Amino acid sequence: MMNALPVLIVIWAVLTGLFLALLAYNATITRYEENQLFLDDASANAIEQQQQNSILRKVNRLLPMIRTLGILSAIFTVLIIAIYTWDCWQKLQ
Repeated sequence: MMNALPVLIVIWAVLTGLFLALLAYNATITRYEENQLFLDDASANAIEQQQQNSILRKVNRLLPMIRTLGILSAIFTVLIIAIYTWDCWQKLQ
């Protein structure tokens, strides 16, 4: 089982790296997001409303990938810790 640990660590590192990169990208996208409520379609607010809508579309498209990579990273973390703990327990006995 310990032979599979280096492979699991590499997979975990890739998944966690992608997860952190997506979180950083999401943070840069939402940096310019403002909490505004547009009640009318006045031309002064139309450009700002379009910008906010495009930001929301990008964020909503990224959320499933962020959640999936976060869950996979957490699962691999628990799996690696469990394998390491099990191996240490077997060596103690």
